Amino acid sequence: MIKKRSRLLLLAVLASLMVFGTATVWAAPPVPRLEVNLGTAQNPGQVAESLQWIAILTILSLAPAILIMTTAFTRIVVVLSFTRNALALQQMPPNQVIIGLALFLTFFVMAPTWSRVQAEAITPYLAGEIGPEEAFNKGTVPVREFMYKQTRAKDLRLFLQVAKAERPKSPADIPLTVLIPAFIISELKTAFMIGFMIYIPFLVIDMIVSSTLMSMGMMMLPPVMISLPFKVLLFVMVDGWYLVVQSLLLSFR
Repeated sequence: MIKKRSRLLLLAVLASLMVFGTATVWAAPPVPRLEVNLGTAQNPGQVAESLQWIAILTILSLAPAILIMTTAFTRIVVVLSFTRNALALQQMPPNQVIIGLALFLTFFVMAPTWSRVQAEAITPYLAGEIGPEEAFNKGTVPVREFMYKQTRAKDLRLFLQVAKAERPKSPADIPLTVLIPAFIISELKTAFMIGFMIYIPFLVIDMIVSSTLMSMGMMMLPPVMISLPFKVLLFVMVDGWYLVVQSLLLSFR
């Protein structure tokens, strides 16, 4: 019973994610309303069922983190944070802007994957054509393919060896418990590689300004005060946000 309800919960999470990913979900049939009432249990089975629902609602609170870590959000938000730090800007753009831009770029990158989930799993399930277990299995296929495409073989081998799992014959045989952490560390490595490339031109500016100040005997003047306007000027002249976003989008192809 718990396994069945967990699959229903994950299916509901995928359905809620479709609301942000595609516009056609707004026309989908309404989902059932959930009501929570307190009362006296008539038998031990009702108490066990209530505890099961409490466990499911607890898992639901982790749904945003699960969705974030299985999408392009991790790579995008890390690269944008690297960009802000490379410019030596403390809170500009603000965290809300960074997170908002990362979310909308994630929606853009994940739109084809979420459209497949909607067409192959959500819509047939709401229409009563397939059951919850089949909908869950079909709904995870596009997400699994996206994660597998962005995951390095070295990271997959690490978790397969630690889990002492058999070598999968195809990508579909890789357990999600192995694929998801391998995907996350692959995304972090890719994000750090992109961030390193972003840091290089700004590091050169810092070195030039620092050397110039030392040669002029102005060692008490913080180099950051002089290099910051030049960094911002360079970033604006080369249309930095366009280049950063372009690099991020092309990295998912």
